[in-house]
Amino acid sequence: MKGRALAGLVLLTAATSGVAQQQEPPASVFVRPLASLLLPGTGQLLAHQDRGAVYLAAEVYLVSRFLQLDREATMEARRFQNLAFDVARRSFGPIRRDTIFEYYEQMERFAESGRYDADPGAAFAPESDPRTYNGAVWLLARRTYWEDPAVPPDPTSLQYWRAVQFYQARAVGPNFQWSWRDHSLEHEVFRDFIRRSDDAFRRAQNQVGLLLANHVLSTVDALISARLSAAAGRAAQMQTSVGLGGRSEVRFSIAF
Repeated sequence: MKGRALAGLVLLTAATSGVAQQQEPPASVFVRPLASLLLPGTGQLLAHQDRGAVYLAAEVYLVSRFLQLDREATMEARRFQNLAFDVARRSFGPIRRDTIFEYYEQMERFAESGRYDADPGAAFAPESDPRTYNGAVWLLARRTYWEDPAVPPDPTSLQYWRAVQFYQARAVGPNFQWSWRDHSLEHEVFRDFIRRSDDAFRRAQNQVGLLLANHVLSTVDALISARLSAAAGRAAQMQTSVGLGGRSEVRFSIAF
C-alpha cells in the first residue's frame, strides 16, 4: 500500500509540474519579440522567416529618410536665420543673437517689429502702430486690461501697469528688432525658406511615427509566432498580405 501511494504521489507531482510548465511559457518565447522590439526583423530572422528582411529593410529606409529630412529642415532653417540677420536685423544689432522659432514666425507675419520704447526720454511708452509686431502686442494688452483700448486710464492705475507689464513680457526688445522695409523680395524668400523648413520637419516627424509602427508590428508578429510555436510544439508563423480591393489579410499557420 505504501508503495502504491508513493507511486501515485510521484505521478501527481509530475502531472502538476507538467501543467505548470504548459501554463508558464518558457523564457525563449520572449527572446524573438524583444529582438524585434530593438531591431525590427531580427526576431523573424532568428526563426528563419524570410519576412524579417522586409522589416529590416523598412527600418533602414525609414531611418535614412528621417536623417535626410532632418538635415534638409536644418539647412533651410539656417538659411532663413542667415537671411533675417543679414537683411532685417543687421541695422538693429551688429552682434548676432539667435532665439526661439516663434520669433522667426512673427518676422514672417510682420514686416517690422516696431520700437520697443517709443519715448526718447526717461518715460516708457510702448509702440502704438498696430501694423508692427510690438504695436500689435500693445493693442492686445490694452484690449485685455483696459475698459476701452482707445482711452488710456490713469498712468498710475493698476489696469495701466498690468497692460505695460503684459507688453514688456512679450514685446521684442532692442537686440531683436527687425524691419523688412524696402526688402519685400527678401521677405518673400524668407517666408519660402520657413515653409520649406516646416514641411521638412513635419515629414521627418512622420518618419518617426512610421519607425515606431514598424517596431510594434515586428514585435507583435514575433510574439504571436513564438507563442503559437510554444503552444503547439511546432513551428508557427503569422503572415500578412493585401488581397483584392486593397483589403489587408492576416493568416496564421502551424507546421504539422
